Amino acid sequence: MNSRRDFLKAGALTVAGIGIAGSSSVWAATGRKNYVSNRPAAGERNFVSKAVEETIAAAKAKIKDPKLAWMFENCFPNTLDTTVEHGTLNGKPDTFVITGDIHAMWLRDSTAQVWPYMPLANQDDELKTLLAGVVHRQTQCVLLDSYANAFNKTKEEEVHWMSDMTDMKPGLHERKWEIDSLCYAVRLAYNYWKTTGDKSVFDADWQKAAALIVKTFKEQQRKDGLGPYKFQRETPQQLDTVANHGYGRPLKPVGLINSTFRPSDDATTYGFLIPSNIFAVVSLNQLAEISNEITGDKAFAKECLALSKEVDAAIKEYAIVDHKKYGKVYAFEVDGFGNHTFMDDANVPSLLALPYLGLVDKDDKIYQNTRKLVWSEDNPYFFKGKAAEGIGGPHVGYDMVWPMSIIMRAMTSSDDKEISWCIKTLRDTDADTGFMHETFHKDDPANFTRSWFAWANTLFGELVLKLVNEGKENLLEV
Repeated sequence: MNSRRDFLKAGALTVAGIGIAGSSSVWAATGRKNYVSNRPAAGERNFVSKAVEETIAAAKAKIKDPKLAWMFENCFPNTLDTTVEHGTLNGKPDTFVITGDIHAMWLRDSTAQVWPYMPLANQDDELKTLLAGVVHRQTQCVLLDSYANAFNKTKEEEVHWMSDMTDMKPGLHERKWEIDSLCYAVRLAYNYWKTTGDKSVFDADWQKAAALIVKTFKEQQRKDGLGPYKFQRETPQQLDTVANHGYGRPLKPVGLINSTFRPSDDATTYGFLIPSNIFAVVSLNQLAEISNEITGDKAFAKECLALSKEVDAAIKEYAIVDHKKYGKVYAFEVDGFGNHTFMDDANVPSLLALPYLGLVDKDDKIYQNTRKLVWSEDNPYFFKGKAAEGIGGPHVGYDMVWPMSIIMRAMTSSDDKEISWCIKTLRDTDADTGFMHETFHKDDPANFTRSWFAWANTLFGELVLKLVNEGKENLLEV
């Protein structure tokens, strides 16, 4: 099984395997008094960071709810415990990061998976080197193919999706063009530099990759035709392939950037995906700053800033629309012709997650209007049931809530009551596994997908640690 969709059944099998499938009360808070760590044995962990271990111990001591403390200990280090493969390549640190149950590296997931460890980099030289290795690996991925979303560790490995009707090549796992893939690579490198002061990651290869990122963004503005990218797949899943011979629905070139796929790896309806375009604006500004302050390429910095300004102006003109109930909101997707969608998808970047990524202020009026819309039944992919409510998406389908959306609701909230609800819901919908999942059924969390999804696990740990660091341990007493 190599497609993310293939793991819907896998999750059900895993639940059955631990003997809780079909339980209608599994989502109630457990009455267990003793929680044994679900982490791999110390000698079997892929990577051990002293700073991370000290952080886990300190945070656990402040979490009074025993189940939450157990879940935090399981989830926060899950990326390091189980998914990083660290070494050297061409004399530089090299870190390949799998998603969990799929042995492939997504640019988006790998950045998000290691992100919560960034603040600890200056306390642990080996962790710092591991993070530099992710930057170097992502650089090589972009150089291999700036349109691909997921990569194999070596060019010798079998390319599972080689039959896709696109320019597949050795080293790729999947070739779905998603703006955010490149944005996440910029986000990691920029913030690694800002956190550690280490400029060494911005080597000649990185500068070539940065130029390729901007070139790709410009190609997908589609001012000079459809561009070089197209994608089709023989599949029963509608959103795993692309209409109009692989180019998607028509778009009017207005300055926005086409994203053929969403962060969920589902095809867009209208190619101008707004959360990802907003992400691109910030990424281009970061590229310009790196160029001005480190690499000295003033011309490239000017090019980045001009493109950022153009995309931002187009967002203001085409992406902010009037909703009859919520007022001015961000549309999820637009096409430049006036068509748009009112919805959100659980994967990040999403409209809900914009402040988490530092893309908009969480008190911004348009964002607040949008937030009310997407966390309501006016979002067609908002599901509410007996166990929980939250945002899903067509990737898994009806009635399946993504824990990631509940985490993002807490991450972007200023309301302690709302945050406390999110924490309680996350605690009570783990199916007593001690881990997050890709999705769970709104009425029965024992029906879940992906028992090993490191991004969601680490993100949950990030949320809990954030509350501890902010002195809000009381919100963890649920």
